[in-house]
Amino acid sequence: VQLQASGGGLVQAGGSLRLSCAASGRTFSSYAMGWFRQAPGKERDFVGGINWIGGTKLIADSVKGRFIISRDNAKNTVYLQMNSLKPEDTAVYYCAAPSSRYVTNNVNEYGYWGQGTQVTVSS
Repeated sequence: VQLQASGGGLVQAGGSLRLSCAASGRTFSSYAMGWFRQAPGKERDFVGGINWIGGTKLIADSVKGRFIISRDNAKNTVYLQMNSLKPEDTAVYYCAAPSSRYVTNNVNEYGYWGQGTQVTVSS
């Protein structure tokens, strides 16, 4: 499966961005999807995940109430709407796919990764 993330950029604190991840190569609607982020010198952290039909979502406590994950199976795309951005949200954001239809926050269960998109939030 190939994953292509886009939508990153430079934004001021309090602003919004929407990340997109287009998938190809397998039946997108049969699998969960997730977003992770990695800041310089830090581990890759789970941000959010969504099950195969979008009915179950997980959001990390650090972004709960500000970030929303969604998917459009007709477009083979998963989204991450990021609102009220903070400088600490600055990181490279990755979309990823596990081998299961069920959402998980365990990075080890994700076998497919996109190339990452940089998000920089200025204060």
